[in-house]
Parts: sequence; C-alpha cells; structure tokens
Amino acid sequence: MADTPATVPDHAGHRSRLRARLIGGDAEGMADYELVEYLLALAIPRRDTKPLAKALLGEFGSLAQLVSADPESLRRVPGMGDTAVAALKIVQLTSLRLLKGEFRDKPLLSSWDSLLDWLRADMGPLDVERVRVLYLNSRNMLIRDELASEGSIDQSAIYVREIVKRALELGAAAMIIVHNHPSGSPEPSRQDIAITRDIADAAGRLGIQLHDHIIIGGSDFRSFRSLGLL
Repeated sequence: MADTPATVPDHAGHRSRLRARLIGGDAEGMADYELVEYLLALAIPRRDTKPLAKALLGEFGSLAQLVSADPESLRRVPGMGDTAVAALKIVQLTSLRLLKGEFRDKPLLSSWDSLLDWLRADMGPLDVERVRVLYLNSRNMLIRDELASEGSIDQSAIYVREIVKRALELGAAAMIIVHNHPSGSPEPSRQDIAITRDIADAAGRLGIQLHDHIIIGGSDFRSFRSLGLL
C-alpha cells in the first residue's frame, strides 16, 4: 500500500530548512549531526540521513574523528557506501588543505600556530601511532612531509639513520619530528626523549638542525623545544 501524504516523511522540506540555515547565516547554531546529515543527503539523496548521521557520530565519538576515520571503518557502519564515505573524506582533505595553505609558502617557524592547527587536525584523531618528518630548507620552508613509521615509537630507533639519510637526499637544512599518542596524552616518554636525542645528534653531526619534536595527543600537544628537551 502506498504511503498517504500524511505518512510520507518530509525529507525534502527538512533538507530545505537545513540548506537555508547553512547559507542564511545560522550555520553556527547547527549541531554536528545536522552538518553530517546534510552532507550525507547530498551523497544519498533518496534517504533520510539523520539516523545515519547520529549513528556515525555515536560510533566515532566526534566530528573530527568521524571525518578522519579510515574508509574501511566507515564502510562497516550499515548504510555507508563508497559515495557517502567519499563525501566525508572530501571534508577531511579540504579542511587539511585549507589549514596547510596557511603556512605552505612561509617559513614554518614564523607560522607556528598554523602548523600546530594543521597537525592537531591531521594527527589528533588517529587511533594508530605515526611518526612523520617535516624536512625544511635553509629558509625553514617545508620541502617534504613524509611518514617515517607507523606503530609504536618504541620501534622507531631503527629509523634514525634513514631519517638523516633522507634529509641529506632532500638537501634539507633542518627537520621537525612529529608523532601522535593515540592514548590522548601528549607527554613524552623516556623512549621518545632518547630517540629524539639520537636523531638530533646524528643530524647535528652533518649540519642539519632538529628544530623540534612535537607530540600530538588529541587536541593537545607538547613541544620538546618548549620543554627544554632540545
């Protein structure tokens, strides 16, 4: 039996109201689930996406963790196909590129707050530990951002030689080491400190400066330079 007009969900009307809020100056008052709901509606136009939006936020905990989740984890949520997954990943990639644009063509040491905003957005929500190296030229501008290892930093000591070798290959004058703590605490461990000193010593012998080691823990961070550890 066909639905009567009284029982047909008013998806179009609801989405129109969300759209009006987005472009009419009331977007700041929108809840996270409403933003996700409208985004998913663009990818899944014939479906009521509010339940799916709420389910996704319930599963991943926050908007930042949702858009940062890996595609396989997103696909495991019932109702999430490739188009919906791609819509969320577009949000993540666009946000990161906007943040990176704040310092892309500037010396990193004079764009420190923008750099930290980008790193926290990129690495804060991760549930796996990653170590990356920002290689800089003599003007402290970014040459290359590379993943050095994935997993526990306890395994990273074997990468000290490779990190310094890569700096020489790129003609880097300086480096910034960055890694995240999925636990959420950015406090450096003794192993973090030991590895950092090994990298600083090895690089320094070749005239390459280690400017800092930044640990990201959720939305917080620690700087080895600020802590007096470098």
